[in-house]
Parts: sequence; C-alpha cells; structure tokens
Amino acid sequence: MDFVTNEKLTIVGAAGMIGSNMAQTALMMRLTPNICLYDPFGPALEGVAEELCHCAFEGANITWTTDIAEALSGASYVVSSGGAARKAGMTREDLLKGNAEIAAEFGKNLKKYCPDVKHVVVIFNPADITGLITLLYSGLKPSQVSTLAALDSTRLRTELARYFRISPDEVRNCRTYGGHGEQMAVFASTTLVAGRPLSELIGTEMPEEEWHALQQRVIQGGKHIIDLRGRSSFQSPAYVSICMIAAAMGGKPFEYPAGVYVHNAEFDHILMAMETRITKEGIACMEVKGTPEEHAKLKESYEHLCKLRDEVIGMGIIPPVAEWSALNPNLK
Repeated sequence: MDFVTNEKLTIVGAAGMIGSNMAQTALMMRLTPNICLYDPFGPALEGVAEELCHCAFEGANITWTTDIAEALSGASYVVSSGGAARKAGMTREDLLKGNAEIAAEFGKNLKKYCPDVKHVVVIFNPADITGLITLLYSGLKPSQVSTLAALDSTRLRTELARYFRISPDEVRNCRTYGGHGEQMAVFASTTLVAGRPLSELIGTEMPEEEWHALQQRVIQGGKHIIDLRGRSSFQSPAYVSICMIAAAMGGKPFEYPAGVYVHNAEFDHILMAMETRITKEGIACMEVKGTPEEHAKLKESYEHLCKLRDEVIGMGIIPPVAEWSALNPNLK
C-alpha cells in the first residue's frame, strides 16, 4: 500500500498522549513513512518510538530526537501538541501565558529550521491564540497555519445523534465557530438531522431548553472528558488533527471548521474557527452563514479572543497589531 507522500512529518510533543497517538494515527493512515518524533523529555520519547517500532508498520522510517533543530530541519509538515495540558478545574484560557511563550518559541524555530514547511497544525490550548502567535513568528502565510477547532463541531454531532437516537452519520454539517473555548458560537441553522433542518426541530421535537442544555454540553465537552478520565482528551484531538494534516498532504479535504487567520471588515487580526476547507493548497477561509442571533454570538466570541490577544500583547510576548506586518510580511 502506497503512502500519501514521502515528505517528512514532524510531531512536536510526541512523548505525550496526544503526540504519540498522532504518530500512530499517521502511520495507520499511511500518510508518510518518514515521521520524526520530537519532545524535550527523552526517556518518554524513546519509549514512544520503541512502541511504534514494535508495531512493525511496513515501510516506516521512524526517528526521534530531543533536538528541535534536527526535528524541524527538512520537515514539510508539522503538527504540534507541545504545550502544557489542561488539568481538572482549568479552562483553556488558564493555560494562556505559559503556552503563549511556548508558541512564540515554536514559531521562531519554524522560521529558523524549516522555512519551506508546507503546513503546520497547532493544537495546544488556547489554540486560537497559540496558533496566532505561531503564525506571527514563523513568517508563514495564513494559508499554511491552522488550528484544531473541529472537536467542538464533532461534539455537537455526537450530542445531536444521542438526543435524536440516530446514527451520527445522519447528522450533517454541524458547525461551531469563533473561539475554541467557553465562548464558542454553537450554530443550529447549518445542521441537518436525518435530512431535516435542526432549526425547524428546535421548539417542536426538541424543546428550547433542551437545545440550550445540549449547547452547554458541547461547550463543556472537553471538561467532561477530564471529569471522566482524570486527564484532558487525547484520542479525538490526535485523530482529527492528523486528518487535517492528511488533507494538507493532498488526501481527503478537511471540511469541518478549523482555526484560520482572519482579517476582514468584520474580524480584525485574529485567528479563530471559521468555515474552512483544508486541501493541498492550504487552509481557505469562507463565508460563515447563519442567523443574525448566531452571528451576534460569533461576534461575542471574536471579542473575547481579541481580549486574550491583547492580554498577550500586554505581556510583551507579541508586539502591537500595528507592528505585525513588519514581523511577518504575510500579515496585512
């Protein structure tokens, strides 16, 4: 069986549960034989590499290193879960300062060691902000950097399938936009449930209060995993992020909302979940369609992200917005 590409894929944070699962998923999906595992924690990283070798993946060339220069040099694709994990009682935003600093260093390393990288996926929280920082310091084009936001949409799909007692495959076009956090905008108008618009079912077959409760379950989906397992989710972010990389490699297009850099008349110098499509050409941002009420929620989410962005500017981790184009000429 052929691989999608022979180009190098680097997994940053590979000693962790998300990173190790990403590496295994990429090999199981036959994306590339050339996978480099990076993490500063050598013994755990070596353990991951040993286990993957013991899987005996045909044709695989698995390497590992604690040297970031070696890890990134020659990489065409990079996916990073290399931030601190969310723990019980923490919000994604609680991770802001430490992970913002990690993102800044990651972006600088991308620029230094693999300026010709084709696509980078950032998944450590708060992903909207860490992705933005990575983009800023990497010097890459907005089409080359995306962040994991699709889990909110897949959680909406799961909750609706359970509520209506149907196969998840019968729930289509689930959409959440804005921040990958407590202020995300959960849309109803885009979704079809067994071929019927969800917006027509709310207030009839689904009472309004049930819909609001379901929205909260989606928003708190990550917290629920922590409550159940005692740790943040790792299987779903690993799989979905590798699906994003697969699309960038030229595989099946990725069509769930992903985090993308936005700068237009309505949303200014921010990275957040929008209507997107990831292909070999990178990530493309498209128009979000919804009701006025849903757009108002999206605007609220955007404003929350702007506050987080400005907080990071206040920390001195990134410069003021007016100086961004000097740091990365691709950001107008």
